[in-house]
Amino acid sequence: MSAPSLPGLRMIGPLVGFLVLVEITSGILQGYYTPLLTDIARNLGIDDGDVNWFESAQLMLSALAVPILAKLGDIYGHKRILLVSTVLTAAASWGVAVAPDFWTFLAAWSLQGFYVVWLPMEIALIFSRVRHTPNRAVLTRKAAGLLVGALELGVIGGALLGGVLVEHLPLWLTLCVPAAAVTLCIFAVHFGVPESSSLDGGTVDRTGFVLLAVGLLLLTSGLTFLRINGPDTWWVWAVLAAGAAAFIPFVRYELGQKDPLVDFRMLRSPSMWPVQLTAGLFGISVLGAQAPMSTFARTDPGLHGYGLGLAASQVSIIIGTYVFALLAGALLFPLTARRTTPRNTLVGASLLVGVGYGLFLPFHDTLPQALMNMVVAGLGSGALVAALPSAAAAAAPLNRTGMATGLTNTTKTIGGSFASAVFGIALAGAAADALSSSAADAGTVAPLQGYLTVWAVCSVTAFIAAALLLLVPRLAFADPPLTEAAA
Repeated sequence: MSAPSLPGLRMIGPLVGFLVLVEITSGILQGYYTPLLTDIARNLGIDDGDVNWFESAQLMLSALAVPILAKLGDIYGHKRILLVSTVLTAAASWGVAVAPDFWTFLAAWSLQGFYVVWLPMEIALIFSRVRHTPNRAVLTRKAAGLLVGALELGVIGGALLGGVLVEHLPLWLTLCVPAAAVTLCIFAVHFGVPESSSLDGGTVDRTGFVLLAVGLLLLTSGLTFLRINGPDTWWVWAVLAAGAAAFIPFVRYELGQKDPLVDFRMLRSPSMWPVQLTAGLFGISVLGAQAPMSTFARTDPGLHGYGLGLAASQVSIIIGTYVFALLAGALLFPLTARRTTPRNTLVGASLLVGVGYGLFLPFHDTLPQALMNMVVAGLGSGALVAALPSAAAAAAPLNRTGMATGLTNTTKTIGGSFASAVFGIALAGAAADALSSSAADAGTVAPLQGYLTVWAVCSVTAFIAAALLLLVPRLAFADPPLTEAAA
């Protein structure tokens, strides 16, 4: 380790330690429910394809909440917003545990989406602490790798624990475990995380938020209607077109503001826009493909001719393997970035995601095949989870780090929302052709063609992201001279 990095490491060591606890909790939220999705669906009386409603609704709220929360973090303090979002997530998690019906469960599950602002706020907190050190981008990348590593450990532990407990406890009691974890996380943030230094202030762009909310609601509503009414309904496309058109006045308004909600001048940077677009494309696979993987693994090949026929606890094998690959990818990211360049690391990670999901098209019949594919995709995904927010922070002005890191999650959730709607349509088709002779499963199992569509879309979009990242300047995301940081 180079000598210049030691002061920075001492400066952020305790902060990173408490933030690791937050990310472990985030990982529990992201992994714990996955092996339970089929059990939750059966308990609520819904089909496998309807599981995507959970992700769609949560991603819709996240897309709306993260921009304003990120901006509020830049204005009032990143710790303060981290704490508020943790309290809201805890309340929603208890709602998930005690929800008596589908709609109540859906509302509580949606409100859990506040947790997606945690990692952007954490990266902003770290960058704020090291903003005057000469190697702040390197330190931020190292810290990001540790945080994402902690997140993936939480996912592994959560998935394994959830898969085991659901077979021994009532479902409602099983769902109380992540709620308790988030509640404990509130105390870690309150007592262990210091506030950002040298906040730059600003104002909340309320008009911009309203314009953004209108556009996002139209887009996400259009995607929901696309799922419900199908692609043959003309007015669905009209709603989607209206959502896209709503961003025209939003962009024009924001360009005229001194302190905008979304700084489009910043987004024009050749080091920024490919990163944000990659985050959106990455959201398709990292957020949209996990529920289909869970239901595919639970599908009985003896009854339906495809699937892996795993029990809930056995699904944890796939999840654990994938998350271990994510962990390895996140921890290898700063090392690889130092040996090559951060840009080349991003490109390579995107290529791995594309190859991993592409392998599912010919190889999906056995558990070893699925594990091999998930390892390849997981290595790339882990690197991207760590790399995207830290790359955005390095490319942003110092008073826009919360906004820049938050936008990576916003674009990622928009991509995931799009994927959930499209994948829901793909998985809902041909239910009547299910080969099940079991009354409990009849009409609820998604068709193989739907899963093939999911994997193909994830692969193609990852390759597109890799091509876009080649447009980033080769030496982007490096530390500029210290005098610029202190300006």
